[in-house]
Amino acid sequence: MEFNVTHTDPGGNARTGYFMTYHGRVETPVFMPVGTRGAVKTLRSSDLLQLDPKIILGNTYHLYLRPGNETLRAMGGLHHFMNWDRPILTDSGGFQVFSLKELRKISEEGVEFKSHIDGSPHLFTPENVIETERVIGSDIAMVLDECPPAQSDKPHHRQAMERSMRWAKRAAHHHRTLPFPYGHQQFLFGITQGGTYKDLRKESALKLREISFDGYAIGGLAVGEATEEMYETTEFTASLLPTDRPRYLMGVGTPQDLLESVARGIDMFDCAMPTRNARNGTIFTSYGKLNIRNATYKEDNSPLDPNCSCETCTNYSRGYIRHLFNVDEITGLTLTTIHNIDFYLRLMEGTREAIQEGRYRSWMERKLERMGELN
Repeated sequence: MEFNVTHTDPGGNARTGYFMTYHGRVETPVFMPVGTRGAVKTLRSSDLLQLDPKIILGNTYHLYLRPGNETLRAMGGLHHFMNWDRPILTDSGGFQVFSLKELRKISEEGVEFKSHIDGSPHLFTPENVIETERVIGSDIAMVLDECPPAQSDKPHHRQAMERSMRWAKRAAHHHRTLPFPYGHQQFLFGITQGGTYKDLRKESALKLREISFDGYAIGGLAVGEATEEMYETTEFTASLLPTDRPRYLMGVGTPQDLLESVARGIDMFDCAMPTRNARNGTIFTSYGKLNIRNATYKEDNSPLDPNCSCETCTNYSRGYIRHLFNVDEITGLTLTTIHNIDFYLRLMEGTREAIQEGRYRSWMERKLERMGELN
């Protein structure tokens, strides 16, 4: 993968850069809206284009189950299926499989699991997950890894990390042998594991570097550990990863988490928080969070965020959106989702500008103070 670092902040590890894929250029730091099943919930692809994310995320587990590989192949891959001509990253589905707990069994071969939909048996291996991601046709694919709970003891984390590294090696080898069914290249990212144990994280990072990947992710965080532990582990692990490859912190998180992690050298993020919160009526604004269901906003004619120029804030009032929620009108979910995604995308745009101007640390501190506790 062609990845170029363009600026580094003199006050820390924050950096800007860009990488190229067949479906377009992605500037970093970047937030990837989550389109789990081939759609960002409540939005059309045309809505997404107006918001202008440069890359989105799809979920291998869910797409494998429905619509399934045969349908995706027949439809020409996910880009064509969902009418999206920009980059897509697919996670391996490992997090979803491991969250099934009683419905899965781990072995060296892979993970046997039962579908949460109909209980049918399936097997994910490092190899067939790569095959599914090829069928999906994503621009960036993630390897299958084992995601232990945060409260697991160190021996469990070591076992999961070591197995994940063996799986990563198998995935990388298989990745190099497969054709690209839709004529465009697919890049492969490795994933570090090891909980908050620095020696395990170091071992994981070094083993992944030996295998060599197009990019490197930090997995297994934001799963219950303390926030400061997450930040410390993120910074330590990022320092061990190649400087000429993108660094991706998976499944994180709050606006504060994104800003703090950019300061620690992270380039890529994904999280369902902005879309899930939008559907619950929780709105991210430049002054903090607000719950649009609150009676306070019944006759409020102001926009969700007076500092926002998204379609929602330009055209609709808090009072109107509250009404839509109170009468269970789906348009309300669309409008709040548009705003929350716009908030996250503009937040990343702000990080890039601040880093390029050499003032990231002071900008971040002012931004966090202004936003309040967004978590």
